[in-house]
Amino acid sequence: MAVDSNPLLPEANTAGGIETEWAGDDQQWWDWYVTLAENPSLAGPLVDGPGLPDVEPASDEQVREALAEPYALTEEQRYAFAGQSFVKLPGVLPPAVVHRLALRLEELLVAEHGSNTAGRFIALEQMWLHDPVLREVAMSPRLGGVAADLLDEDAVRIYHDNALSKEPGCGRTPWHHDAEHFPLTSTQVVTAWMPVSAVPAPMGPLSFARGRDLRTLVGDLGFDKVGTSYDVEVARRFAAAAVLVEDGPYDVGDVSFHSALCFHTAGPNRTTQPRRALATTYLADGVRVVDRPTMVSGAWRDFLPGVEPGGLAASPLNPVVGRRESSRSA
Repeated sequence: MAVDSNPLLPEANTAGGIETEWAGDDQQWWDWYVTLAENPSLAGPLVDGPGLPDVEPASDEQVREALAEPYALTEEQRYAFAGQSFVKLPGVLPPAVVHRLALRLEELLVAEHGSNTAGRFIALEQMWLHDPVLREVAMSPRLGGVAADLLDEDAVRIYHDNALSKEPGCGRTPWHHDAEHFPLTSTQVVTAWMPVSAVPAPMGPLSFARGRDLRTLVGDLGFDKVGTSYDVEVARRFAAAAVLVEDGPYDVGDVSFHSALCFHTAGPNRTTQPRRALATTYLADGVRVVDRPTMVSGAWRDFLPGVEPGGLAASPLNPVVGRRESSRSA
């Protein structure tokens, strides 16, 4: 049955299509967005989560050192990203660093949202502006260098950082690709998704559709801002076209990088542990903001302060944070 309203939409976004800019804040956007995913009823109790890495958490200096060390991509990993629009990389973050980030993220999320968050998808953004530990992640030459190498760009800027916590009992994330969300003129954009624990299947790992040209399968679909029709139809068409989906678990220290062209989703969190991840998005130096951002782009002005539609996406909050390996050695 078609849905004609959504109570989580800000009043200014209820009428018409998606052409107006988002009228709420970033957390309101996420509360609304997860309602756009189909969620079949799941019976049974939640299962235990994997816990945090069984090592002593890193010191701040150890975090800094680990995130400054370059990560050497293989040709196979570069090729996988170029062809599939995503790649999962092992051992990007040492377990001790993962543990330290998990503890800090717990402090920040509880301080912002409290502890009564079961079933929700809660978020924080722009943490690097006020937290020194999370600043090391956002400004990391290791992570930014991988982003620049995968995009084959001399330099990349940070768009924004995010903390994303799918709380116990929270449902699916809808199928989407980030090019429809970022108000940018280029798809030379990549997001690093960094879980702060292992992510087994019941926890809802990020899942990627294989291929760079999948928009041709769904290009005629209109975005559904009140219901699940877009999510349902994308899933149906991918199944009909036998699109392969990578939905495997993440080990401690794994980090995935997905292009703005990559269609992805995530399953429900059916564990007792929040599924937490840091997500940092990078854009190629020189990219501009589109002429007419929409509500699907969320609170983009918070991430590009002072930049107007059509302007260069290079505010003081968007410094260069990564350079391609060949550029670093030149």
